[in-house]
Amino acid sequence: MLRPHRLTLAVAAALVFPSVAFAQQAPVDAPARTSTLDTLIVTGTRVSDRTVAESQSPIDIITSETLTATGTTELATALARALPSLNFPRPALTDGTSAIRPAQLRGLSPDQVLVLVNGKRRHASSLLNLNGTIGRGSAPVDLNTIPVSAIDRVEVLRDGASAQYGSDAIAGVVNIVLKGATQGGSLSLTAGQYSAGDGTQTQIAGDTGLSLGDDRGFLHLSAQLGQQEETNRARPFGGTASATQPAIGQKAFVIGEPEVDFGAVAFNTDFALTDTISLYGFGTASNRDITSFAFFRAPGNASQNIRSVYPDGFLPEINNISKDRSLVAGIKGHAGDWNWDLSYNYGYNHLEFYTRNTLNASLGASSPTSFYDGALETTQNIVNLDISRPLELGLAYPATLSFGVEGRNEKWNQSPGELGSYVAGTGGVPGAAAGAQGFGGFAPTVSGAYDRDSYAVYAGLEADLTDRFSAGVAARWEDYDDFGSELSGKLSARFAFNDAVALRGTVASGFRAPSLAQQNFQTVSTTFLPGATTPFEIRTFAVDDPTAQALGAEALRPEESLSYSLGLVLQPVDRLYVTIDAYQIDIDDRIILSSNLVDPTSAAPADQRVRLFLESQGIFGVTGGRYFTNAVDTRTRGIDVVGSYRWDLAASSLDLTAGYNHSKTEITSIAPNPAELEANGLNLVRIDRTEIGRVEEGFPRNKLLLSGTWTVDDWAFAAAATRYGSVTTRPASAANDQTYGAKVLMDVSASFKPGDHWALTLGADNVLNEYPDENTFPNSTNGQFPYSNLSPFGFGGAFAYAKVAYTW
Repeated sequence: MLRPHRLTLAVAAALVFPSVAFAQQAPVDAPARTSTLDTLIVTGTRVSDRTVAESQSPIDIITSETLTATGTTELATALARALPSLNFPRPALTDGTSAIRPAQLRGLSPDQVLVLVNGKRRHASSLLNLNGTIGRGSAPVDLNTIPVSAIDRVEVLRDGASAQYGSDAIAGVVNIVLKGATQGGSLSLTAGQYSAGDGTQTQIAGDTGLSLGDDRGFLHLSAQLGQQEETNRARPFGGTASATQPAIGQKAFVIGEPEVDFGAVAFNTDFALTDTISLYGFGTASNRDITSFAFFRAPGNASQNIRSVYPDGFLPEINNISKDRSLVAGIKGHAGDWNWDLSYNYGYNHLEFYTRNTLNASLGASSPTSFYDGALETTQNIVNLDISRPLELGLAYPATLSFGVEGRNEKWNQSPGELGSYVAGTGGVPGAAAGAQGFGGFAPTVSGAYDRDSYAVYAGLEADLTDRFSAGVAARWEDYDDFGSELSGKLSARFAFNDAVALRGTVASGFRAPSLAQQNFQTVSTTFLPGATTPFEIRTFAVDDPTAQALGAEALRPEESLSYSLGLVLQPVDRLYVTIDAYQIDIDDRIILSSNLVDPTSAAPADQRVRLFLESQGIFGVTGGRYFTNAVDTRTRGIDVVGSYRWDLAASSLDLTAGYNHSKTEITSIAPNPAELEANGLNLVRIDRTEIGRVEEGFPRNKLLLSGTWTVDDWAFAAAATRYGSVTTRPASAANDQTYGAKVLMDVSASFKPGDHWALTLGADNVLNEYPDENTFPNSTNGQFPYSNLSPFGFGGAFAYAKVAYTW
């Protein structure tokens, strides 16, 4: 169904009548445009010579040097340390989310930010995040599949851009620009360890550029290979002795960073066939083998353990094998004033699940102890044609007209595991749990293959109306075969009062299509809820499942957004650059995963209405359910402040940067609770206080970054401080609400260049060994989980590293 915003209609009219829209703006005499920040950008604009300082929307440039300035080997972690508006927690004991972690921009959902590589849409991960983390219910792009060694820079557009790029670009756009040098290269070796003596990391990375055909093109190759050992910050069991719990004083869990083996490669190439036509291509491939841990199964818990197999109980291991591939191939050129770009974009993510050191209690003592649980798979195929040309409209400079068409096919598959991973056998004691303990396999009844097609047409017009005033307008219409059409629009403008002060602003409507995973994924997860001492077996239902509909589920609709931004660009003195941008983002029909629909922990078996209801639907061994819903509207307001200054001293230089983000999200409306959740004595709430708290207070409302690098002779000394604001968890019982206070982390490093090619670095991330506030006892699962998964910087402690790099 077509549901245009008023803004979209205005944008469409401006595109149809560009001469009318701009005819009243007569050029005036003004000084020539100048820019002290002359980095050319390719994100959020079709103008070929637009710089960072001239951008009508707020944009950050993260260089390759910044990405490698700390000890991390992950792109998402490096970005979180460089961007005040990006949050990347490090949750543990969350099934696949422990392995494939989501990042969020401006406090919104991780899948409300669009990721591009060289300006082309990146495919999403096949994983759906489910268990009590930031990004619960999202299926975003896995940033850590892209090798950092392949990246020239990252352009982060902090603005709505659905009218330019399509679905998902609500919070902003992250455009990863790959290296394209025709010569030279680098090779580095990094090793590090946490101060607690665990989590050892090693990595070797490199890249090199080659010239092709007498300098008619280039081929740039990059690779990254590494390993990470697990960490463990679990504490001993401090609860009451019970057959279903560990022994008093036993440290039964492993909570922290997973064990990872990873490798990734990338290429980027361009070759001129003629003076006006060139071929280009780029791609990435990565494999990761990730092992995290599930919840301990106590020896005396007959429904989960068989003593003859595990006399002391067991800790299941969840093993994920991620295979990620992408390839973009295109041909581009120009004919007269016309520029064109025709491309094909392929993306693929395959995620396998294995449970090891486990059993299926319903099979009895003959149960295997490891299982293949099934796989999730995402495939993306896009064909895109972009066309642009300059237009002479009698303005100070030629305007840029752009338009294009796009066809996209998406596929998402959920493949079943082996029989023993999900089957309910008859070899165990009465009531023995079915399926692999820790992570049950996908049964054929919940598996399936799904796909959809979408088509888009779009256009934009950007112009410097005078030497001081520039403006842009864009519109995009998309049609999806599973829910209908959406129309998005954007207006943007920038006015330079002088060379030192400029004002910029945007108004944009946008949308995000419900993902195929959100519409169709089904599984059963073992979940510990805050305040509960024993876990629940919770099933995630597809929205069209009859049981979900009996609980009030409805077909998903696209999210719709309307965003505003207004900012100042300040360059008061040479080498000083400051931007201040305020924003508001309204999202209607936001897609979230419902609350966990479970019985109270105090309910006697005869009063467990949810369990009894599920059994009436033919579902046994499950104690709760949940499904996706468009049940909330939200409003996010915030401000970003970013500044940089280079101070040239007599024999050295000092580079200073600062960044601050304040962002507050409020739920402005919650859809009425479905009558089905209040029938038959269920007394359930679809969106409870826990989920409201996660959306509104589960991320830091403010984050401050301060960093400096002093370069003197062959030495470089760097220090960075990051202040993370507080976060709050709101369990089912208000008595257990807890706020975790703000923390400041310090990173330091020293580098020495003994020659033109070598660089030696020693550093420490979180050098002061800062940890988040500890959980109160009711929120710590009997004292065993000392830290919250909401912590924006994890809970690993200090990390020391050394790096040797060679460049040529």
